[in-house]
Amino acid sequence: MKAPVYNLDGTTTSDIELSDAFFGRKWSADLAHQALVAQMANARKPWAHAKGRGEVRGGGRKPWKQKHTGRARHGSIRSPIWKGGGASHGPVSERTYAQKINKKMLRAAFAAIVSERLRKGEVKFIEHMPEAPKTKELLKSLGGVLSSRHALLIPAMGNKMVFRASANVPDMKTIAPTSLNVYDLLRYRAIVIDKDAAGTMAEHYAVSKNKKAVPAPAAAVSVEAVKKRKILPKRTAKP
Repeated sequence: MKAPVYNLDGTTTSDIELSDAFFGRKWSADLAHQALVAQMANARKPWAHAKGRGEVRGGGRKPWKQKHTGRARHGSIRSPIWKGGGASHGPVSERTYAQKINKKMLRAAFAAIVSERLRKGEVKFIEHMPEAPKTKELLKSLGGVLSSRHALLIPAMGNKMVFRASANVPDMKTIAPTSLNVYDLLRYRAIVIDKDAAGTMAEHYAVSKNKKAVPAPAAAVSVEAVKKRKILPKRTAKP
């Protein structure tokens, strides 16, 4: 598939050939929702924590002896049934909300989101991302491409000046083409991609990338080589 490439003044200069596997994927709302929920859950940090009986200060001495007092037996005044004692079933900070999602599913979610936003006209490819170290210069350069500053910039690999220039813009964020995430792809109104970063994205997030390589067959060992002791058999350990 092809998409127009814009110049910094907003005019179309040429067309770019895009990978159908990444930029032409079918939309899947369930897959995008699952990937988004997993990302938000993995970033969640539980702060609420109720101290147990072993964390509350005090209670190191047995209140009274075990027998012959007429009172119930107790081992610590910081027991949950005592005032000022530890909590029985309170929230703990060790709780984890992490959710697992397969790598192929995550790559497929990236491709589905980018493809859907490309079909809606919310993804634009530019000739070259400006290497401006100043925020004012960056906004002036992208003024012809963007109608709003609420955008996600994806520059080519090695272009580090865009990260520095866009850091002061509240509604703008820059990420590397190999560091995509579902939240940013869905959050911003527009996505501006450098034409050199489009191929990097399609190659890095290819669904069939991590296929295990088939090991090469072992070289055949001739009987003559063994007899000439060029290849010695492995010694077996003694029992």
